[in-house]
Amino acid sequence: MKPFTKTLLAILIGAGASALSAHAAAAQPTQRIGLQLWSVKDEIKQDFEGTLTRIAQLGFQGVEFAGEFGPYKDNPAGLKAFLDRNRLQCAGAHMHFDDLTPERFEATTAFYRTLGCTNLVISMDQRGASTEQSAQMSQELTALSGKLAAKGMRIGYHNHAQELAGRVGSTPWDVIAKNTPKASIMQQDVGWTTFAGKDPVAYVKRYPGRTITTHYKAKFVEGTTGGTPIIGQDKTDWAGLTRAVRSVGGTEWIIIEQEEYPNGMGQLETVAASMKGLQGVLAKLPAQ
Repeated sequence: MKPFTKTLLAILIGAGASALSAHAAAAQPTQRIGLQLWSVKDEIKQDFEGTLTRIAQLGFQGVEFAGEFGPYKDNPAGLKAFLDRNRLQCAGAHMHFDDLTPERFEATTAFYRTLGCTNLVISMDQRGASTEQSAQMSQELTALSGKLAAKGMRIGYHNHAQELAGRVGSTPWDVIAKNTPKASIMQQDVGWTTFAGKDPVAYVKRYPGRTITTHYKAKFVEGTTGGTPIIGQDKTDWAGLTRAVRSVGGTEWIIIEQEEYPNGMGQLETVAASMKGLQGVLAKLPAQ
């Protein structure tokens, strides 16, 4: 990491911690704030423990895993102890259906139960690109929902642009929502929803209580620009979205995900900027 980047990151970490302290009494959001670790996919491979420690210092309360566990790949108890030392919770985990086949189901669920993780989310599946195949996939999600409920866990599905293609009400996302139990998570990625030209607030309201975890990602409608893909520096109505997830979505975790790193910014540095932007939004909203 370049010296100037380290300095800026230290400033942002300090600002993030100060902002949390200053606004805690005013905002007091019920929703916890987590980070999808894909956001720092390169930095976490270079320094797993150091990166997670800095994530905690930025004010994040949890992390959502995406298959990288550093030195704890075969040691979930050790990972849980490390998270506890840093006051981080496991907000959830992204995975593929292959991780939950009958042959791998027990090992996968045991690993995440040790972490105190209850939210297992399918990050992407090619069947999500069509309504017909999404209906088929929904049967698999429904079956997994029943199996996971017996372990005190939930299944979820995460959208990209492909799930939001088509007319509102008839997209693959709508098909999945209508054909899975209400207990299963519709983890809306608001960045990809926006990119697909749909309204993320309207989709939270369309399926009340289903947005148990949601990805806050700054992204623009396909083919447009006008801002920076950092929360608070883009065009997303973050205040309106937050009001919706609080009042309608049933959201327990707001999870920042960063996939674009503008102006030569590092991964963690960009995450810090989005966190600062989100804290600014929350500070202006009334207490719950």
